[in-house]
Amino acid sequence: MRSWFTILLGATALAADCTRDSLKAATDTLIAAQTAGDPSLLKPVSDSLVYSEDFKPATLKTGVLSQPLKIDHNRSSLDTTQCATFTEIIVSTGTKPSVIGVQMRWNGSSISKIETLITSQGDWLFNVTGTLYWSSREDWGTIPENKRDDRKTIQAAADAYCDVFNDKTVQVPWGHPCARLEGGSYTGNGGPNDKCDVGIPSGVSLTDRRYVIDETVGAVDVMMSFSNIPDSHEFRVEGGKLRFVHTMTVMTARSGKGKGKGKGGMSRETLRALPMEA
Repeated sequence: MRSWFTILLGATALAADCTRDSLKAATDTLIAAQTAGDPSLLKPVSDSLVYSEDFKPATLKTGVLSQPLKIDHNRSSLDTTQCATFTEIIVSTGTKPSVIGVQMRWNGSSISKIETLITSQGDWLFNVTGTLYWSSREDWGTIPENKRDDRKTIQAAADAYCDVFNDKTVQVPWGHPCARLEGGSYTGNGGPNDKCDVGIPSGVSLTDRRYVIDETVGAVDVMMSFSNIPDSHEFRVEGGKLRFVHTMTVMTARSGKGKGKGKGGMSRETLRALPMEA
């Protein structure tokens, strides 16, 4: 059995390796790798890296990072507590416009796990023009330290949103204003009366949640199963209230684009038919 001193040394080493500067440097290499279509530019990567795309095992050499893409917009959240990052990537031109979400996690000094979601034509409400337009206009900037929410508050706001899909008694801390970017569809117009609490399905379980939390910008990304469909919900929380929500839902397997079925077999028509409540 390892002594408490050995465990403490390991935790201290992890904390020393995991700084905002080091995480930012890694997300910069992610963008460089995706732009060039050269996975070798992504650093530092563990020899035992676990990599997936749309929650299926994949490889860096044959995955999306091997395809050079012109990135029109990107934004990253840096989680120094868990030593993890989330990056939103928007590609609006080329042969395959896409919105990509990437969670990266460290073990020691290297990236040990990467989960990538890739949405494109045929996925839920996909419209890259709308996604780029609205995402690039939102303010996800640094929140003054004296106004930041703690990790518990940020995660609780995200969990309340996710829980209300299956339990309408849950009290969600809706912000005013609040805007939801779902695929390329926006629930507001960038004004003071924007609302997020519209069109929420009923009877849907959002499970197996993995979080990346960045208190400096009030952000939390949650990768999870949306009734067995690969999904990412990212939130901006201000003053304990939801301000922005970005969703990515992979409705079609990479090998079956256009068939209208997600990983769990739910069709777009079935999802649209779910009971909605304002």
